[in-house]
Amino acid sequence: MEGKVKAILPESQDGRGSLILLLQKVQEELGYVPEEAIFAVSRKSGVPASEVFGVLTFYAQFRLTPQGRNVIKVCRGTACHVRGSARILRTLEGHLGIRAGETTEDLQFTLEEIRCLGSCSLAPVMVVNQETYGRLTSEKASQILESYQENDKND
Repeated sequence: MEGKVKAILPESQDGRGSLILLLQKVQEELGYVPEEAIFAVSRKSGVPASEVFGVLTFYAQFRLTPQGRNVIKVCRGTACHVRGSARILRTLEGHLGIRAGETTEDLQFTLEEIRCLGSCSLAPVMVVNQETYGRLTSEKASQILESYQENDKND
């Protein structure tokens, strides 16, 4: 993994000013920032690994674990909450065997809880990859999830 990370990091960029750029480059290539990359970026930038880790955990854009092929985002904003998004989230957690913020062992699904997706008129809402699904019930959410599971089996 370290060789792959080294190949990702540009030769000409070093120093504190390039830290976020280096981390973005690693995540763009690998889909997340593994532990080996934290140390490689630390050496490249001259920033202690503890500070690199601090940046990774401060900014929501960075991931420390691999993300699933299908990313499910369940809105928990006010309109969605009032219309039952907590039930939908619990249904999906039970169906997938993971909690919000986790990824299935087979890397098929990542389940995320989002504060607002900006689709209040469709509440409750979830997004799978780039596809938005609104006016959900727990049953509809399960059917949508099952369709993605079936499609992944056929691919």
